[in-house]
Amino acid sequence: MNKKPITRREFIKDTSVAAVGSAILLGSTKPEPKKKKQESKTDVALIRNNKVLDDSKTPRSEIVLEMLDAAVMALTGEKIPLDAWRHFIKQDDKVGIKTNEWGRLSTTTQVESALKKRVMDIGVAESRVKIKDKNIHSDPFFMGATALINARPMRTHHWSGVGSCLKNVITFVPRPWEYHADSCADLAKLWELPSIKGKVRLNILVMFTPQFHSVGPHSFNPKYLWTYNGLIVGKDPVAVDATGLRIIQAIRGKYFGQEKPLNPPAKHIFLAQTHHGLGIADPNRINLIKIGESSGFLI
Repeated sequence: MNKKPITRREFIKDTSVAAVGSAILLGSTKPEPKKKKQESKTDVALIRNNKVLDDSKTPRSEIVLEMLDAAVMALTGEKIPLDAWRHFIKQDDKVGIKTNEWGRLSTTTQVESALKKRVMDIGVAESRVKIKDKNIHSDPFFMGATALINARPMRTHHWSGVGSCLKNVITFVPRPWEYHADSCADLAKLWELPSIKGKVRLNILVMFTPQFHSVGPHSFNPKYLWTYNGLIVGKDPVAVDATGLRIIQAIRGKYFGQEKPLNPPAKHIFLAQTHHGLGIADPNRINLIKIGESSGFLI
């Protein structure tokens, strides 16, 4: 884990990541040709519903819940929502829901409420469920949680290319800036922390109105929000993030009329797989389950 920082040039030249890096990191949304060698795969559910937002772009709670249910049923093969949720959360769990409350683009209270509802619906007492974003490292509840659900919106990011599920757990440490070096290349190290490792049961990337472009720290401009009406759900945070990144790159291509790579590149997603052995970023190894609208997925 204590390896020297990897530069962008070294990253692209590395033959172990060249196929993934050149296909996605540099802007293309098309995966490289499949390898003949059989490799393990991971499931990711991508669900869209064009009715999820009302005219004011506020999520409709009942549709958010329906979308989450459909995603977990697709991942588990169950036909009944609560049976599907029981694959991820047990009645005796102590559940921390890690949200993201950035005021300009948050996880949304509708997603938070839907997650809490389903956790309680399977029998977890309300006293054993907590939703929080900041200063997780000093919260005894989260430090003692047996299960975590990680949910946040997708947006471009000044330090890491994109802010997504891998980065969302950075508030589990007291000095998050220590993970900002080299375009946040080593964010996967966070997932080795005892408070996180093996506890995150589900990762949810909120793609209702992802921010696909920004300039500078904490940058926000509503003209760079894309109405996508989606959620990306999976157990593997790397695969969820890699899928979200492909969508962001596709949106950028449509908006700017040409391939426009992120600056800085979101290399931490691919280094999570190739350098840290966490999850799968290669799209050829992601079994993407598309649910909902017949058009507009972009990938």
